[in-house]
Amino acid sequence: RNVGDKDVEKCLALLTFLPMDEVRRLGALEGSEINKAKEVLAFELTKIVHGEEEATKAQEAARALFGKGSAAGSAPTTELPAADFAEGMDILTLLTTIGVVPSRSEGRRAVQQGGVKLAEKPVTDVDFKVTADLFTDGKLLVQKGKKTFHNVVLK
Repeated sequence: RNVGDKDVEKCLALLTFLPMDEVRRLGALEGSEINKAKEVLAFELTKIVHGEEEATKAQEAARALFGKGSAAGSAPTTELPAADFAEGMDILTLLTTIGVVPSRSEGRRAVQQGGVKLAEKPVTDVDFKVTADLFTDGKLLVQKGKKTFHNVVLK
């Protein structure tokens, strides 16, 4: 879905088996409508590479993550002991433990730049403590940037 708007028609024509009439129709879409053409492109490419069943799963996951109210049902999940959050786990430890960032320094930059959210609420303090009361029904959605989501589940 990260294809430039002007390249959508060319990619549809070269990389899918869609009829050219459909390719031209999708390529002519503008504004927010072009995203529908990008969804078709993503689905068709995934279908060619991984099969229709996997393409459907990927499409549903993308809609859950990037649609309204991010259901995030298909985001990666990590189970952590509830005891880890009794005294509070600092945000940088959480981000590195679940693999959202490779290092504490990258986590620090992400937090300071406003790129980290817990349960859709921004975290801007690198000393922030994640406690069990932030979890809803034992689950917490962690977001880094616009595209990286991860569920944390208490066990």
